[in-house]
Amino acid sequence: MPVSPEAKFQNGLMLELEGLVEKEVDRHLSMAKEWFPHQYVPWGQGTDFDGPLGGTGWTPEDSKLSTEARESLIVNLLTEDNLPGYHRAIAEVFGREGAWGFWVNRWTAEENRHGIVIRDYLTVTRAVDPIALERARMHHMQEGYEAQHGTEFLHGAAYVSFQELATRVAHRNTGMASGDPICEQMLTRVAADENLHMIFYRNLLGGALEVAPNETMKAITEVVKTFQMPGHGIEGFLRKSVIIANAGIYDLRLHHDDVLRPVLRKLGVFEMEGLSGEGERAREELGAFLDELDAAATKFETRREERRARQAARAASNA
Repeated sequence: MPVSPEAKFQNGLMLELEGLVEKEVDRHLSMAKEWFPHQYVPWGQGTDFDGPLGGTGWTPEDSKLSTEARESLIVNLLTEDNLPGYHRAIAEVFGREGAWGFWVNRWTAEENRHGIVIRDYLTVTRAVDPIALERARMHHMQEGYEAQHGTEFLHGAAYVSFQELATRVAHRNTGMASGDPICEQMLTRVAADENLHMIFYRNLLGGALEVAPNETMKAITEVVKTFQMPGHGIEGFLRKSVIIANAGIYDLRLHHDDVLRPVLRKLGVFEMEGLSGEGERAREELGAFLDELDAAATKFETRREERRARQAARAASNA
């Protein structure tokens, strides 16, 4: 079967970037710190649940978390649960050979710790309904995961560069919103992993910009304009994301200021030279989209503050 020009380009690009991947793997391994999920879980708070062990069933009063923190933790965990789908997707993009394959497996192993520790924390502290959580996990994983841009290498590299940073921000802010020092410590540890993963992918994307600037710029623009968090398929995701955004855990402003802009700034996309017509058009399109997103974020913030002011006024009048 003949190989398409697109496949030839992608294979050639990956071959040219393999040395960079080897370098980034070594850098990652030198910086990654070994840690153990069981050390971050307050096991002494645990009690048996109803069922075969004859314990006490969960009630909403068991949870010490706010609704916002609880919903965010559920979204974060269900997102981590779909790791088998992410592993398949990234393996289809990066392959299973050499440094590429080593990274795919190493990344998967590190990511797996996140779901383990968050689930153990939520169960031991009775922070969420464990039956509802398990049913949500089953539903979400049964839906599966398909990468938005399929097996396109440049789109995949661009997506994970932004997604890993978005996940780091979401975990870190969820920990701070939890009001529980144990939860915050746990999610700070998880976020540290996500940050190292982001650096790996961002540096890979930077290498692609040097080798194939126009194609990479086009991929970056398309990914930024269509970006969705990997957990968008979670049942009730829209309602949960609104709660999370209203709480300031993850919203348009954070997405614009703390995710998209830092990655693009580090890559120097608006300063780089040598783009041709197609690449330059993509960069202009990217700049225009960021301006629109910035305006939408400001509009959301204004409405949120107005809503909070009205709620505070009602609470004061009822006091």
